[in-house]
Amino acid sequence: MNLPLGIHVGERLSLEQTYWQAEFADQNGFESVWVAEGRLARDGIVPAAIIASRTRNLKIGTGVVNNKSRNAALMAVTFKTLDEVAPGRAILGIGAWWEPLATKVGQPLTKPIASMREYITVLQSFFRNELVEFEGEFVQMRGVRFDSMYRENKPVDVPIYVGAVGPKMLELAGEITDGVHMDFLLPPSYLVGAREAINRGIAKRTDGKQEIDLTQIVACSVNDDDPQEAIDACKAFLTLYLCQQPHIAEHCGVERELVDQLQQIAGWPATPEDIKRAMQLVPNSLVQNVTACGSTDDAFQKLMSYHEAGVRSPIISTLGDKEQTLTRLAQAAKA
Repeated sequence: MNLPLGIHVGERLSLEQTYWQAEFADQNGFESVWVAEGRLARDGIVPAAIIASRTRNLKIGTGVVNNKSRNAALMAVTFKTLDEVAPGRAILGIGAWWEPLATKVGQPLTKPIASMREYITVLQSFFRNELVEFEGEFVQMRGVRFDSMYRENKPVDVPIYVGAVGPKMLELAGEITDGVHMDFLLPPSYLVGAREAINRGIAKRTDGKQEIDLTQIVACSVNDDDPQEAIDACKAFLTLYLCQQPHIAEHCGVERELVDQLQQIAGWPATPEDIKRAMQLVPNSLVQNVTACGSTDDAFQKLMSYHEAGVRSPIISTLGDKEQTLTRLAQAAKA
């Protein structure tokens, strides 16, 4: 591909669509698939393992799992196992959980930077096959390691990418991880400050690494017969995000007043009817600033704008006519 692409799959897709998209990507030169886990709708690890068994070339990342709901030792051995299924292809994409869900399940976000640093530090020790001793504020490990009795315990090469948005988390990613897996709905212009934050972190590294990878999920919808229908598919998604993860608003140029208006119409949890009413307040220009939508050419040029801004590999998340969106963007990337 002239533009390195990945795909993002999550609970908006049926499992049948998920596996079809992964197999299509594997056969058509995509480099990665990222399995989402966020809402209490579907686990990310099970589909990732099934995708790993059905593909041969794709990198398989989580996009993202959180550092609250799985003990760090269990997370490490989970990805050790995924690496057994797909040697050299597993990527651990991890992020802080999001509010209000984290609080609703009794895991409120507290000192997210400090807790992420501890969690990743422990994961890296496990992946190096070390005996892990760690007494942190959030993570405690007391003399544990990979401990298979029936085969040799070895280091595993599982890159860790942080699902980061804010500057402090981006800086942490630059300091200690292998990559950043940036979220939806951030315009290409956001990459200027984001890369500066990542570079501040890289300057603190002690391992000599001078750069880390940068991927970004991009909501995409293509309809060459009716571009407005494709725009509306992304508009509904943006509206849902602004209602339920309003922290994204400050990063994508949305005024708080609009978020408040949307939340008055579409509360938690929002119904599809709520979103349809609320999205009438969202202008096309805002949607097209933070997604790749409309005609194939419109959407592909937007993906290129992310790439030119510093995203090595845009990660397509299909909305609307998902098959048309994926197949036509794949064709455009090969042209």
